[in-house]
Order: sequence, then structure tokens, then C-alpha cells
Amino acid sequence: MANKDVSPASYLKFREFLEKQCGIVLGDNKQYLVRSRLASLLYKHKHKYESADELIDVVVKGFDRTLLQNVIDAMTTNETLWFRDNYPFDLLVKELLPTLSAKNQKLRIWSAACSSGQEPYSIAMSVLEYQRQRPGALRAGVEIVATDLSSEMLQKCELGIYDELSLARGLSPQRRQAFFQQNESGLMQVKPDVRRMVSFRSLNLLSSYAALGRFDIVFCRNVLIYFSAEVKQRILQQIAGQLQPQGVLFLGASESISAASDTYSMVKCHPGLYYQKKMI
Repeated sequence: MANKDVSPASYLKFREFLEKQCGIVLGDNKQYLVRSRLASLLYKHKHKYESADELIDVVVKGFDRTLLQNVIDAMTTNETLWFRDNYPFDLLVKELLPTLSAKNQKLRIWSAACSSGQEPYSIAMSVLEYQRQRPGALRAGVEIVATDLSSEMLQKCELGIYDELSLARGLSPQRRQAFFQQNESGLMQVKPDVRRMVSFRSLNLLSSYAALGRFDIVFCRNVLIYFSAEVKQRILQQIAGQLQPQGVLFLGASESISAASDTYSMVKCHPGLYYQKKMI
């Protein structure tokens, strides 16, 4: 049986490698996290690698690109909730969509680090609910772009298939009935009209965002907490570069713009808040 333990030396080497590859900062003594995330990969390759340390060594040296992607997927993938924290989606429907709809221009929304897809699909459902309540609204169209580092996760997101445990996390029975249907395998799948609104793309937040184009609204929630202060600042500035004038940014409930306050203004709501790109 392969040794799942991660030695201090391997952990240090892997921590530096992970930060360089995707910006994620692991604190001291998080060997248990690396061990748990890599356990399934180690089991899958049990005839090839005798220990977690050996697997880490191969990844860090770049000998196996497929294994590298699998390790990054394992370390960056997190299951999330439908309509997480509620208030961003309430603000979207009650305040932002009415204002943007009046402009009669195509609306573009970016869900950054979309993980297992619940956030972009929650945005799409919110937009559809708004349009059904106000026929003719947002006639110019709505495009939702969802990005993540994990290519494996993005493939799953595009299918929009979720098990019962995933559906139980934040999704109301009414929305389940309105926006999901049972597929041939018996699992629940996001309906085509919702899936058509979202395009999924692979993106490393440490890279350029220029190819994505400009956005009216960006959701970058519960991901900045994994980055160093310097990287966080750079990401916030790059997002501002992709936002339209007075474009809106939603962060996670425990996140703030901190050093990027010259770029964004905080807009407090009841409940919740968002950040707006300052006019230059």
C-alpha cells in the first residue's frame, strides 16, 4: 500500500510549486490537506508511485503534464452552494438588472473561479426569473461567462448534471422544478434554456483576462482568500480592467478590496454590499 503521508520537505516543495502555478497559498503545517486531496490520485496510480512524496516529486519536476493537471484539479476544486449567501442574487434582480436593462445593451456577466458551476447557473436562473416577471426586459441579450482553472470540472459544469446531495445545498424545490429535468440516467440536469446562457472557459487568474472582453458585472467570490495580498491586489486590478465604467464586482462575504480601494467604491445595501469601479 502506498504511503499517503507528506513529509515536511515534500510539503514545502509542493507549497512553493502550487503558489507559482496557480497563486494558491497554503499555510504552515497543512500536510493533512495535501494528503487528503491527493489520496484518490495516489490510489489511482498505486502501481506507479509508492508514496505521496514520490508523486509530488514527479509533479514538481514536470515529468507528467496529465498528472500535473490532475493534481491542480484536486487542489483547487471545491463544491459550492446554489445562490450562496442569497444577497448577491437579490441585488442582481432588484437593483442591477433594472438599471442595466434600461440601457438596452447586451449584458455580460463573468463568474470567475466558478468551481462546480452552481454560481453561474444561479446567475442564469436569476436572470430568467427577472425576464419572466418582466416580459421584454434585457431584450439585447445576456451572456454569462464562467471560468475556472480545473478543466475536468469545467467539462462537468457544461453538462449541468448534479446529484441529490448537490441539489440539496441551497436550491429551493420551486427552482428545482422550474430549472431542472431528469436525464436518461435518472440524475437531474440543468434545463437547456439555462445552460445556453452560460459559456465555460478555462482560465488561470494569474494570467491575462483580455481575451474575455468587457463585463458589466463580475462575481469573484470566495476565491481571493486563497491568494497572497500581492496576488490579490493584482487580480483586483486586472478585473477592473475588464469592467465597464461603473461596472460591479461581487466578492465573498469574508473578502474585501483592501489595497484596491483607489479603484473601487463600496456600495452598502441592506443586506449585503458590492463594489463599483470608480470613474476615472
